Amino acid sequence: MTEGNFVDYVKIYVASGKGGQGSAHLRREKFVEKGGPDGGDGGRGGHVIIRGNSNLWTLYHLKFKRHFKAGHGEHGSKSRSTGADGKDTYIDVPLGAVIRDSETKEVIFEITDNGEEKIICEGGLGGRGNWHFKSATRQTPRYAQPGLPLQERNITLELKVLADVGLVGFPNAGKSTLLSVMTSAKPKIADYEFTTLKPNLGIVEYRDFQSFVMADIPGIIEGAAEGKGLGYYFLRHIERNSTLLFLIPADANDIRKQYDILLDELRRYNPEMLDKDRLIAISKSDLLDDELKAELKDELDKSLPIDYLFISSATQQGLLELKDKLWEILNN
Repeated sequence: MTEGNFVDYVKIYVASGKGGQGSAHLRREKFVEKGGPDGGDGGRGGHVIIRGNSNLWTLYHLKFKRHFKAGHGEHGSKSRSTGADGKDTYIDVPLGAVIRDSETKEVIFEITDNGEEKIICEGGLGGRGNWHFKSATRQTPRYAQPGLPLQERNITLELKVLADVGLVGFPNAGKSTLLSVMTSAKPKIADYEFTTLKPNLGIVEYRDFQSFVMADIPGIIEGAAEGKGLGYYFLRHIERNSTLLFLIPADANDIRKQYDILLDELRRYNPEMLDKDRLIAISKSDLLDDELKAELKDELDKSLPIDYLFISSATQQGLLELKDKLWEILNN
């Protein structure tokens, strides 16, 4: 999937159907002059339903259709015949979609399971026919209830990528290159910052035909939690990854400082992110000779609070060890 086809944020208008009107019909047949009321109820208006679909990975299918309306309920008729219900409208979304009210920004619900259905706009109930209102003192009511009106609202759909491993790092740390080497994904790669503007997903093939999903998230900069850089538009994608792989280049001025900045941005955005499993990969380690690597290892053993590995996407150094470590973390 190309970057332009990855849509993770759309605003749409939804409206349910209004309920059908109840009938005020009076029974009139040959030899039955005063048959009494027999008006049927109106049908229910159609619902607008959000449905999870595991075959979808993006909101691209909603990019060009922004209005969804359900069918109206039919009116009741004679012989207590109930009107047909309005046709429900289904909106399929990928797993991990968050539905918000566009005006209040409040989260209405989230869709996380395949086939999960939640009503976003309920159809109006049908009105009751006049036979409901007959009594001993009111034997021929000539009125019926109208159907209830429709519901309408503007909603925002946001996608949080569901992946096993999320790549976290500063711009140009080598995340896209690592994804392209470890999976069959073909992300855009260049030597300037913010080459990646949308998340990329790839499937990492492991031993014995096993696999796990890795996500390349656009680079974090200091202040991202306040919206700097791409800010909120990509931090939300990290929330759904079970393991975070911090990618820090070997030529960084201070590896521990970069790790602390990245971790602090995640904490400020959502403190629950610190509960996820974490691993550090020192990328571009092919730039180091054995002596420099030994010196750096001694320094990192004292300063880094979690496990780390030296890797190189260019020479594929340490990638098999990285897969083993990630698999171990995911299965613990």
